[in-house]
Amino acid sequence: MQQMSHTALLVMDVQNGIVERFATNPDVLAPFQKAVAAAREADIPVIFVRVAFRPGFPEVSPRNKSFSAIRERGGMTSSDASTQIHASVAPRPDEPVVTKLRVSAFAGSDLEVILRARGIETLILTGIATSGVVLSTLREAADKDYQLMVLSDACLDADPEVHRVLTEKVFPRQAEVMTVAEWMDVR
Repeated sequence: MQQMSHTALLVMDVQNGIVERFATNPDVLAPFQKAVAAAREADIPVIFVRVAFRPGFPEVSPRNKSFSAIRERGGMTSSDASTQIHASVAPRPDEPVVTKLRVSAFAGSDLEVILRARGIETLILTGIATSGVVLSTLREAADKDYQLMVLSDACLDADPEVHRVLTEKVFPRQAEVMTVAEWMDVR
């Protein structure tokens, strides 16, 4: 399948402010926890990605519909509790936490530098939301020629039908899609 020494697990936007909106039942975080534990056990690097801004939101254009709403509401700054990685998947001190400034994990972040430095060729994607960070990162990573896998049950979306269409019809065009349990069997 893939050579694990060149593989990384991305845990994207599993941060307090997003988890509280999408994961009202804490059981839905279990696949994320299993994926992180399995990656660590297999010595696969785990990289956490979050969205956060500087105080005053200098990165947010008024033309950006999604992020200008965040600017109006406030919060979501680098030090805000809402941008910290959720305790259920807490990063270890040696695991990078990448801060991005847009939807894709690559946008405005140093993710690609970290991946190149580690010789990563395969990305295993997890995140909240399927139609947000997972879709945007998958598309950009595919254009950058990464081999891709999506752990379908370690992705959440506010709309279950959108999640289904993406994981069953859209993502398989550019990535292997499987559950955490299926991945654990083949890793």
